[in-house]
Amino acid sequence: MPPGLSASVSPTTERKTFGSHPPPPTRTIGLGDRLPPPRRNAPSGSSSEEEEEELKKVELLPDASRASRRPPTVDCFNYSEFNIHVPAYTSSVAVCGRTVAVAHTHRVKVYNLAVSEAPVIDIDTNHIGLEKLNGFKVTAMDFRTAEHETERGAYLWLGTKDGMLVELDVRAGTVTGIKATAHAHTVTHILRHGRAMVTLDDTGKVLVFSPDVEGAELQLSLASPRVVRIAEKQEFARILGGQLWTSMRDSGGGASTSRGPIVRVYDVFSPGSTGRSLLPTEHLGAVTAGTVLPTQPGHVYLAHEGGHVSVWALETHDGVPLCEEVVKVSTSDVLSLEGVSDRLWAGGRSGAVSAYDVVPRPWLVTNSWQAHTKLPALKIAVDPWSIEKLGRLTVYSIGRDERLRFWDGLLGMDWVDHALMKRESEFSSFRNINVLVVSWNLDSAKPDVLTGPENANFLHEALTSVADPDIIAFGFQELIDLESRKMAAKTVLLGGKKKNEDGGISQKVSTSYKKWYDRLVLAVKQAMPPDVPYTVIHTENLVGLFSCIFVKNTERISLKQVAITTIKRGMGGRYGNKGGIVARFVIDDTSICFINCHLAAGQHHVRQRNADVAAMLEEKSVFPESDAVEEPLAYVNGGDGSMVLDHEMVFMNGDMNYRIDQRREAVVTAVKAGELESLLAHDQLNKEMKFNRAFRLRSFAEGPITFAPTYKYDRRSSEYDTSEKARVPAWCDRVLWRSREPSRVEQLHYQRYEANVSDHRPISAGFRMTVKAVQHEARARIRADVHAAWKAHEQNLLHAAQTFYVEQAMV
Repeated sequence: MPPGLSASVSPTTERKTFGSHPPPPTRTIGLGDRLPPPRRNAPSGSSSEEEEEELKKVELLPDASRASRRPPTVDCFNYSEFNIHVPAYTSSVAVCGRTVAVAHTHRVKVYNLAVSEAPVIDIDTNHIGLEKLNGFKVTAMDFRTAEHETERGAYLWLGTKDGMLVELDVRAGTVTGIKATAHAHTVTHILRHGRAMVTLDDTGKVLVFSPDVEGAELQLSLASPRVVRIAEKQEFARILGGQLWTSMRDSGGGASTSRGPIVRVYDVFSPGSTGRSLLPTEHLGAVTAGTVLPTQPGHVYLAHEGGHVSVWALETHDGVPLCEEVVKVSTSDVLSLEGVSDRLWAGGRSGAVSAYDVVPRPWLVTNSWQAHTKLPALKIAVDPWSIEKLGRLTVYSIGRDERLRFWDGLLGMDWVDHALMKRESEFSSFRNINVLVVSWNLDSAKPDVLTGPENANFLHEALTSVADPDIIAFGFQELIDLESRKMAAKTVLLGGKKKNEDGGISQKVSTSYKKWYDRLVLAVKQAMPPDVPYTVIHTENLVGLFSCIFVKNTERISLKQVAITTIKRGMGGRYGNKGGIVARFVIDDTSICFINCHLAAGQHHVRQRNADVAAMLEEKSVFPESDAVEEPLAYVNGGDGSMVLDHEMVFMNGDMNYRIDQRREAVVTAVKAGELESLLAHDQLNKEMKFNRAFRLRSFAEGPITFAPTYKYDRRSSEYDTSEKARVPAWCDRVLWRSREPSRVEQLHYQRYEANVSDHRPISAGFRMTVKAVQHEARARIRADVHAAWKAHEQNLLHAAQTFYVEQAMV
């Protein structure tokens, strides 16, 4: 008996014999009675419904296929922030230019990154006149507003667990003001707005401090605050668009039927005004952060648990903010949010920070980098004072890794990269090479069955379909019988473990792979001129998948960073009956990646196929990082070559299993009539490309399909499947490609062959590809010109940002 279950029958009860159980319950329905609702099927233990939900979530996400992965680091400090320790969840942080203050319990440490990486002031509040206050603990903190530039970043306001407010001069480390009974309960937030300071406690008491005399500095000891009442226990609070936005976690434990969370907005700067309660257009998770985007000042953006961002219009007919849109940006919680220049920055549980362009529909991810190693990015905040203090716009993030990091809010490196790319022809030389990709689902056919005119000539026809190919990539699927457990188990246990130094296959691999490898080597030798030898640089297998890549010997000297690996997608990533073999190399200064894949089968499993694609393209560490001493010039999007989409050119072939959404009879009739165009409109891959805005292959191209569907045939015949299953014919076998610069890949042909020993027909695609070689000295000169142009452009962006922060009363 499983642990945790108790016996429900006595030990002496004998097991009932088969047939002695009572009959199943029945329902009697009277004549004319309405039919009752159907019974729900009992849970089968399968997670297919949950998987479908997860796949739906992934499909809703903004497109990240062109996002830069390079962290936008800054170089405006003399000392690094790496040694600043920020205890997670229990500390407060305030930043002004090079000054960083960190408060934790009764300690306040102040760093000046222009002077030292160690704290310039380390204050124990128990030793500066506050020792009589038992349990003194800082719970909120911010730099005080200041009229004069010399005073900005000089005074800290601290809020405590017991409701006290303290003003601290960080230059001398002395207390300059105390209000011991300002709040009777824990101070949860201290906010700065224009020349005012706002403090909140957990009972809903708000104090608004303003200077009594125009032009005078606000001093805690002299100021008489105005009291405002709001709802208690507001976890989120921030001044946005001149109003206090707040929200609390749903106390109903998830059982609430309202489309929460409730968002309350208060005009705390107008005496006598009342708050407004707002609801989003759909039920969302708790609010975790909020911001205003400088280029979209008429909207407020709120981050939610569950991975959503809600967008609220401020300019409405009745003046009450209105939820206009809800955008799914993550499969997990959005924990932090900040509007910076024209990008919306968001941090999540994995520690990544992503920057979104919110103008296109759907939103685009322009940057996504690992800010805090695999631990949540708890806070992102812009330092509006950095413009006057540093001549830069800095953003800081705080992670669960207890580290604070600074970032370039204007993403200057990306601007330089894009400008440099436009002038690439000025410092690069180019040449063309020919590429041949051959793809075939073998249905476990052996090479020795390639008999008869259709089969015996197939490899020669394919190899001569491109004149003088420099690279030949064979990608086979179902090379072994996936229904044979013995063969599959043998492959999982023994296959793909070791390679010979010359790239040949290990002797341990199944004889099926060895036979095909030998046949391909022989076919290439026979089809190509004797004085033009080729070498196998890649060979790999994954259960039924087999990849074998040949390169002309004259090109081998140009190759570097050669690597190959596998990605399993069967049974939740545990088994390789579905998945991909990913190979790459760099030729001159262009990186090329080949993916041979076998996606999820089944007429209706489109989402699972899409998820397989996404998993392969977004796998974080497919290959080792580039070992380039300087920036890796062969890779794109700020990548280092460890991800598939870091490569300048990607070719993807295989049995992608996308079907035709039509009845079998209609498809067969259309094929016989040569009406392929009518069928292409119902091809699932084409439909996903056209209508699914989050489809990860939307950035890929495919040549015109002018051949009949390649699946599924009766073996050794030209008849589509006549078995009991009578599968609908489909273009399962495809070749797609993607290039950073589309003009650098030209398709020469896209065709099928009539080899009939499998239930699939083989296909091939030929390409003329342009590769680049960078002249490093010329590039360095042009980069210096581009960097100077950026500095001029940066000043315009900083001026616009400063104007926005003044209008929003953030400085």
